[in-house]
Amino acid sequence: MAPATESLLKLGLILWPFATGAVAINLFLLGLIGVSMGLPPVTPIHALIWSIPLGIPATWGFAVWIRSLIREAEGHSAR
Repeated sequence: MAPATESLLKLGLILWPFATGAVAINLFLLGLIGVSMGLPPVTPIHALIWSIPLGIPATWGFAVWIRSLIREAEGHSAR
């Protein structure tokens, strides 16, 4: 059986909470910048809600990057 790091889906499921959390933090901080430009504030709850769908592509990119780092560390060629 292949390790969980070999499958992008399994690796993505492991990394999804972390990537989505990073997206939520970035959305909230972007909202703070928007307030300085006169836009309405982004609440932490709204940032969390928006991070759920936006976290999916971020998770995919994160999983691809982490898998390439693991393969490099193990001595595999990049696919």
